[in-house]
Amino acid sequence: MEPTPAAPLTTTPTTCSSQSLFPNSSNSPPSPLPPPPVVSSPCAACKILRRRCADTCVLAPYFPPTEPAKFAIAHRVFGASNIIKFLQEIPEDQRSDAVSSMVYEASARIRDPVYGCAGAICHLQRQVDELQAQIAKAQAEVVNMQLQHANVGALLCMEMGQLQSSTQPNSQQSQSVFDDDTFVTSYRQPSFMEDDGDSNSNSLGSLWEPLWS
Repeated sequence: MEPTPAAPLTTTPTTCSSQSLFPNSSNSPPSPLPPPPVVSSPCAACKILRRRCADTCVLAPYFPPTEPAKFAIAHRVFGASNIIKFLQEIPEDQRSDAVSSMVYEASARIRDPVYGCAGAICHLQRQVDELQAQIAKAQAEVVNMQLQHANVGALLCMEMGQLQSSTQPNSQQSQSVFDDDTFVTSYRQPSFMEDDGDSNSNSLGSLWEPLWS
């Protein structure tokens, strides 16, 4: 039995396209690069104390790395262990005010080692007393000026009353003058002077006769 010849193999050329190599290159954008790892700098307290700053550091929220002098002042007067102990004993909502108070008191103690913040408080109290004295003086001057204005108003009222009272007699006097004029005009001659001319001449002749005789 003779072997049958094998059928010839036919190869079809295949074209390699960019879509077959990169199937998702045209449909989806390239994936973004991962963000670089963030290197957190230690807080100012841990940097000054030269220790590793943990995530649960009590001092980190109140002493940022940009304010190293803030912790340096408080650490110089109170010490790091006392600051940490004090912050752990109070609630979190009061820690910020406590840190500000410690920093202020430490700054005052550095400026004035004898009196500290008590000296600053006494100085401010002295200024308050001086300002209160100035306010009291200004209030007294205001009251004095009000009294002066009231006195001036009373004097003006008195002068106006005197002027009105002085004008009333003048008006009465002018009225009396007019009354006198009417009296003069209304004056009538006596009855003995109202006789006729003959009687008057006879009486005058009888009076002059002894003088001529």
